[in-house]
Amino acid sequence: MEKLFHPLPPVYDENTKVLILGSFPSVKSREAKFFYMNPKNRFFQVLSALLEENLVVASIEEKVRILLKHGIGIFDVIKSCKIKGSQDASITDVEVNDLETIIRETKVEKIFLNGNLAYKLFLKYFSQFSHIAHPLPSTSPANAQYNLSDLMEKWKVILK
Repeated sequence: MEKLFHPLPPVYDENTKVLILGSFPSVKSREAKFFYMNPKNRFFQVLSALLEENLVVASIEEKVRILLKHGIGIFDVIKSCKIKGSQDASITDVEVNDLETIIRETKVEKIFLNGNLAYKLFLKYFSQFSHIAHPLPSTSPANAQYNLSDLMEKWKVILK
C-alpha cells in the first residue's frame, strides 16, 4: 500500500467558529477534489437539514460559501497515511495536519469530529484542545447503525 497525501485544502476563514474534522478523504472525495463527495455519505444531507440550506446539490464553490457564512470550517485530522480504498479501519502510518495553526487563526470555539477514528487521533495529537473537541457519529455510509434522522439528532449539537 502506498502512502497517500491529503489532496484538499482546508475550508475556513478568520470567522470560523465551528471546525468539523474527518479522518481522511474517501476515494470519491479525492477524485472530486472536495470533502464528503461520496453521494452515499450523509454529511451534506445532515448539514442541509440543520442549516436550512441545500448543500446536497450546491456546487463546491457554493458549499464553501454556505459553510463559511455559517461560521463552519471543514478539514481532516490526517495529512498522510496508508489506506485501503476509503476504509478508516485500514489506515496506518499516520501523519497529522497542522490543525493548531487553523485553530489559532480563527475564532474556533468547538471542534466536532466526524467518526471515532478522527476523534481518537485528534485526542492523541491535539490533546491541548480536548476541552473543545466533541465526537459525533460518522456520516459515512459504512456507519449503518445510524439512519439519517438519528444522525441529524446527534449532529444538531453543532448549532449550539
